[in-house]
Amino acid sequence: MSDTIIRVNNLSKRYRIGAKEQGYKTFREAIINGISAPVRNLVKLRKLTKFKHEQSQNDEKDVIWALKNVSFEVNEGEVLGIIGRNGAGKTTILKVLSRITEPTGGFVEIHGRLSSLLEVGTGFHPELTGRENIFLNGAILGMRKREIEQKFDEIVSFSGIEKFIDTPVKRYSSGMYVRLAFAVAAHLEPEILLVDEVLAVGDIAFQKKCLGKMGDIAQGGRTVLFVSHNMGAIRSLCQSAIWIDNGQIVKRENANEVVRDYQESQLKRFDESSYVVERNSEDVKNSSFYFSRVEMLNGKGEHTTTFRYGEKLILMVNLAGESKIDGYGVSCHIFNELGQLIAIGSSGAYHGIYFNKDVRRVRIEIGPLILTSGRYTISLLCWYGEGITAVQADDWEHACSFTVSECQPFRPGYDISTAKGGVCILQQSFCAVE
Repeated sequence: MSDTIIRVNNLSKRYRIGAKEQGYKTFREAIINGISAPVRNLVKLRKLTKFKHEQSQNDEKDVIWALKNVSFEVNEGEVLGIIGRNGAGKTTILKVLSRITEPTGGFVEIHGRLSSLLEVGTGFHPELTGRENIFLNGAILGMRKREIEQKFDEIVSFSGIEKFIDTPVKRYSSGMYVRLAFAVAAHLEPEILLVDEVLAVGDIAFQKKCLGKMGDIAQGGRTVLFVSHNMGAIRSLCQSAIWIDNGQIVKRENANEVVRDYQESQLKRFDESSYVVERNSEDVKNSSFYFSRVEMLNGKGEHTTTFRYGEKLILMVNLAGESKIDGYGVSCHIFNELGQLIAIGSSGAYHGIYFNKDVRRVRIEIGPLILTSGRYTISLLCWYGEGITAVQADDWEHACSFTVSECQPFRPGYDISTAKGGVCILQQSFCAVE
């Protein structure tokens, strides 16, 4: 008997994106369009999910393929990582598997009870308390009341929100949502668990706790599909991985091999001399305000991609588009060759600096670079608001990369290549440039 628990066969999903209509030319046309608006809007609504097999060339311009002919199998007890850039189609796969959205083509076979954690608060009723939502989610998963009661104390203890368990979840912060949602999904013993990057919302201690729990789940023989940008977590938790790009599978192999090839492909996007990187317009998706350009300089003001240990790195970042809100913040994340986050800085959260919407050039000073020799990548994030109300405007993954060389912070003759990696604290400052 086959031990395949999930079978995905030629799965495709496409969405119709809105097209801007031409303005009215005459008063008569305005009246006719107003009368026909209800019928026209109904037709557009039906087109959002229904497609004809034969479409004109103009219709194809309004269509985006989130997935296209994706096929793979997952065996019982396997922990499968799914990696790729933002917008590659990773979350769409999980949404189809969770029956949140229907596929345009192909089919999926699932053998077993499935639980998913895709977005903050997914499956929670905002007016119900945390206690009531635990029982609601359990019932949705097909659990009996007695089974849920046996696990209830363990769920609440793991979430760490005992004081708020009888509070309506609409009053929870995003972190509290994630704590309770993951605790429910992990403890109600589904045969299949789907986890998206939503864990990144939680604090570091809780993320570590969740990764440990997923490891226990995998050792218990249950199946896990894990979407993450944390390559270290993918390597440590997953036996195999899928690399997906533009809605199609690029590679499916051992997790270490897939992660290595994915990271090499990302680094190849940057030439050694690319101390100035212009943003590819195709990478800007649904962002009216976005990063358009970044250049790297050393402390002397010289353009370079290679820095010595202890040297400062300066980023000159350009933004373009139209800002919806007057003030915005900028964050700078640094990752090592394993894709592990090693340093983070934020103009707002850490320095209290929010830029006026008219500011289109920001200087970020990083360092001294207390980093071991190797290759590093920088991701940039732009956002509005503060705390849990913050709204992401743009996320430029792997915006640029740099190399640290001549690293000799230890005793003479010490082989730095044998040292273990870790998180470090790098000084970062942010300021507007006229």
